[in-house]
Amino acid sequence: MIKLGSLSHGGIMPNYKCTAACRHCLYACSMTRSGGYMSRKSMEATCVALREGGCRSVHIGGGEPFLDFDGLLALLKTADTHGINVEYIETNGYWAKEKSMVKSRLAALADAGADTFCISVDPFHAEYVPYAAPLRLAEWCRQAGFGYFLWQERFLSMMRGLNPEKTHNRAELEKNISRGIIYETAQAYGLRYGGRAVNIAEEYSPNKPLEDIISNKPCRGLLSTDHFHVDMHGRFIPPGCTGIAIPLLEGIKGIPVDKYPVFEALLSGGVAVLLDYAQSCGFTPRPEGYPDKCILCFHIRHWLCKEGNSPELDAEYYEESLRYYL
Repeated sequence: MIKLGSLSHGGIMPNYKCTAACRHCLYACSMTRSGGYMSRKSMEATCVALREGGCRSVHIGGGEPFLDFDGLLALLKTADTHGINVEYIETNGYWAKEKSMVKSRLAALADAGADTFCISVDPFHAEYVPYAAPLRLAEWCRQAGFGYFLWQERFLSMMRGLNPEKTHNRAELEKNISRGIIYETAQAYGLRYGGRAVNIAEEYSPNKPLEDIISNKPCRGLLSTDHFHVDMHGRFIPPGCTGIAIPLLEGIKGIPVDKYPVFEALLSGGVAVLLDYAQSCGFTPRPEGYPDKCILCFHIRHWLCKEGNSPELDAEYYEESLRYYL
């Protein structure tokens, strides 16, 4: 039986819906994702499990947590009830339109125990949210004494030639910033190519033959508890391998043998063992190869979703990962 170690730094994702569909999103969030918002029952069960696993501090991400403000407040209060500190709340700031409304929300958040935002601002978000919005939110937080940090502030210098009050598509970003802005932004982030970011690797990285990328090194990161996430359904998502999700409580108490074939294959012998398993199910790797083993792994898992025998794989995640990238 496989168990997670003591839970370290983690995040709670109360939804997959978002006002953006950023190119680098490891969780393939967008407005077309299903599921709504984390239920009160799931909030309670998740916080109980986090405490049992040793976690005492989390951040709240998404998705965009502010798509259901009452739900966000409920999550904060549930975490507080169970003695779990919320370090910060992630947001793209789309909702920061009127100062009076923001001030009211900041007061409600403070009453619920929140004190800091992580505010997203970068060229990828600028395709969906005018970057004046996160900057307004930051200023109003400063005036109210509410903590914040811009993620990442260094991108502001890249965007100074853009109109901050409107969104900008890829062509506008390439014209006003750089022809290579997509790749440059991804590199600046130091992205792992999972989720929608797979498309960046596919566009900018050359394919290599299978024999050059295949590896039988176990993917031990599947058990990492450093910057893990728990989604709205109470599932543990490893920090380095989005698209695989195991019920958090199972991870803490013990993951049953033979229940999650993809998870076990990767944990025992990496992508080489997963490829053998997939080929036994009928998968055929593409002849032109793949940029690296993680991209190969993504496409194997996408294919296995269609077979329906891998409960640890979220089929919607793989389909959403391949949308919106133009």
